[in-house]
Amino acid sequence: CAKNSEESETAAAQPAKLSAEEALDLAIAGEQRSEEERARDQFRHPKETLLFFGVEPDMTIVEVWPGGGWYTNIIAPFLAKGGGIYIAAGLNPEASEGQARAVAEFSGKFANDPSLYGNVRQTILDGDAPIASPGSADMVLTFRNVHNWLAQGKAEENFKKFYEALKPGGVLGVVEHRAREDATAEQEKSSGYVREATVIALAETAGFDLDSSSEINANPLDTKDHPYGVWTLKPTRRSSAVRGVEEPGFDRAKYDAIGESDRMTLKFRKPLAADGALMQ
Repeated sequence: CAKNSEESETAAAQPAKLSAEEALDLAIAGEQRSEEERARDQFRHPKETLLFFGVEPDMTIVEVWPGGGWYTNIIAPFLAKGGGIYIAAGLNPEASEGQARAVAEFSGKFANDPSLYGNVRQTILDGDAPIASPGSADMVLTFRNVHNWLAQGKAEENFKKFYEALKPGGVLGVVEHRAREDATAEQEKSSGYVREATVIALAETAGFDLDSSSEINANPLDTKDHPYGVWTLKPTRRSSAVRGVEEPGFDRAKYDAIGESDRMTLKFRKPLAADGALMQ
C-alpha cells in the first residue's frame, strides 16, 4: 500500500502532458508575440493550420525560410513545451550583407532564450548541406515561399531536400499564395501567386504523396489581379513597382478591404514502404 501511495504521489507531482491543441493555445497566447503579430492571426489562422498539418510538441520540425520568425514565435515555444526540436532552414549569411543581417537578427531573437524557445537550430537551405540530418525530421513546413524558389529556379531542388530530411511517413506542409489555374509560369514567378497544380507537381516529382488539402487559409475576396501582384495586399501594401517608393494617390482602400491573399494549404507525406514497414 505504501508503494502504491508513493507512486500516486509521484504521478500527482508530475505535470500533465499537454495535448497539441493545449500547447498551441499557450504558444499563440504567449507574451512573446507582439500585437502586430497577433493582428495577422485572422488571416493566417496559425492554430487551425498547424493542427491540420498534425504538429505534436515532441516532434522535430523544420521550418524553411522562416523570415522574420512570425511562425517561429509560435512553433518554437510549442516544441519547447514538449521536448521537440525546432530547426530553421534559412538564408545563407555568406550570400549577401542583407542575408547576413537577416540571419543575425533571427539568431538574436530566437537562439538566445532556450527557456522560451528551446534549442533553436539553424541550417541553410541554399547549398549542398542538408537542411536536417537525412530521415530525422517528423515535419517540414514552409509558408508563402514557393513563388520565390520558382523565380530562382530552385523549387525542384528544394523540394528534394525536404523529402530527404523527413522520416518515412513524415509530413511536408505548404501554405502558398494561390493563383488562378489559368495562370502562366511567368505569372507565377512575377506575381507571387502559384497554381495549386504547380505545387502538387513539385512535391510529387520529389517523391511525396498528397495527403490532404484545406481551405483554412482561403480568401474568396482576393481577385488576384492586383497591379503589383500579391505585394499590393497586406501586409506589404506596395503602391508602386519600386519597393519602398509610394505612388501618390494610389487607392489602397479597396486592396486593404481584401485583407491578405487567398492561400492553398497542402499536406504531403513521404511514403512508407509498400509493405507498410518503414523504409531503411
